[in-house]
Amino acid sequence: MKETKRNMVFIISVILTLAICLWGIILPDSFGKAANGSMNFLTTNFGWFYAVAMTAFVVFCIWIGFFSKFKNVKLGPDDSTPDYSDLTWFAMLFSAGMGVGLVFWGVAEPLNYYLAPIGGVEAASEGAMRMAFTKSFLHWGIHPWANYSVLALALAYMQFRKGKPALVSSVFIPLIGEERTNGWIGKVIDILAIFATAGGVATSLGLGVLQINSGMNFLAGIPETHTVQLILIVVLGIIYTVTAVMGVDKGISKVCDLNIKIAIGVMILLFIVGPTVPILNNLVEGLGAYISGIVRNTFEVGAFGDADWYKAWTTFYWAWWIAWAPFTGSFIARISRGRTIGQFVKGVMFIPAGFSVIWFAIYGTLGMKVDMSIIKDAVASTSTALFLVLKEYPLGMIISVVMFILICTFFITSANSATYVLGMYSEKGTLDPTNKTKIVWGVLMAALAAAMMLGSGNGLSMLQTLSIVAAFPFAFIMVISMAALVRALSHEKEDK
Repeated sequence: MKETKRNMVFIISVILTLAICLWGIILPDSFGKAANGSMNFLTTNFGWFYAVAMTAFVVFCIWIGFFSKFKNVKLGPDDSTPDYSDLTWFAMLFSAGMGVGLVFWGVAEPLNYYLAPIGGVEAASEGAMRMAFTKSFLHWGIHPWANYSVLALALAYMQFRKGKPALVSSVFIPLIGEERTNGWIGKVIDILAIFATAGGVATSLGLGVLQINSGMNFLAGIPETHTVQLILIVVLGIIYTVTAVMGVDKGISKVCDLNIKIAIGVMILLFIVGPTVPILNNLVEGLGAYISGIVRNTFEVGAFGDADWYKAWTTFYWAWWIAWAPFTGSFIARISRGRTIGQFVKGVMFIPAGFSVIWFAIYGTLGMKVDMSIIKDAVASTSTALFLVLKEYPLGMIISVVMFILICTFFITSANSATYVLGMYSEKGTLDPTNKTKIVWGVLMAALAAAMMLGSGNGLSMLQTLSIVAAFPFAFIMVISMAALVRALSHEKEDK
């Protein structure tokens, strides 16, 4: 039965992914019409659901990690200890959870809000600046990490405490029993997890390739063309697949350690050479505006105006984070054995969120302090925004080269983590999938990113559309997983 489950999940998932790739490449107009129609339907009719779900994830994590009777339960046997140091653990979960998206949007997102604010706020004004930091902090703060934590907690508990396979379907054992989980219900859940993973990661890979190509154009004059982007996908695909084959300890963790060291080093340098005092002011006041308005901002979906803006930004982000949850949650669970639920929530939900807030305060302020002509050019070309802004500061070219390297390493860690997790899903939830399966998924993810970027007129738009559509069915799985975890924990307490 288990062998059949593994084969069915793997075969159906591969066929589904291949079909989408071929549809996007052979019939791009048809695919674009269907994808855009699906996205418009979901963002118009279910923006409220995404907002409520993301809020529920935050509330649940704060409760279970700080106030519940389960906060001291270990993700593993009572005598287990963490497999990785705090720094290596943080480096891996951050690289997998945010990755290249943070670099892509660090300058571009605040500047988009700064030039085109909503709610009647004047462009490039103090109000626009406040909105820029508030919304950026909201989209990249505690909400995405709570979203990851919900699934990662349930997965880690079932894997390491209960000895169940590293599959999303294992989370449902407390609700429907192991026999049904091993049946068609479990298969559907695991296939949805793979589909959401492939869609979310393809989005991030596409963003990474666009920015890497822009960096190459800025630094070396290499043209931004589909041919160059296809070559980049192939080359980087080989690299991230090889590091995934090397495994967590020898491959993924080493690149993640490098990522976090480069990222922190560049942030410190930019803080020194950039507008230091404005950065501190924007960080403090922006953080205050974010915290004081977090409830209102979380629930805003455009009901009272600016509906199109919320569809394009906030709803997209909530869908994107949910699409990333199956792979990021599984990977975080994989590296979190031996920590208590309280330690897990504090480490996963708040430390990376704090890092993201500081990141946007630095890069957003850098962007807003250059000439308006540069700001407009940066907003017009999102993938080039980072490099256009950095060149205006001391050591700008050197920092641009370092950031280019960081984009590449973040790209690799996001992709190799996803490749590893897809291998786990395809082989009964084993923590050490075979190289053959990892290679298959490494190739398929590259193909999916290529199909979305090269098979449609607007690669970035199509990538974003894919993530929203892929995430929708998985959002319900995420909501149910909270109830499943509480039930499992309650039964354990009763048994004792």
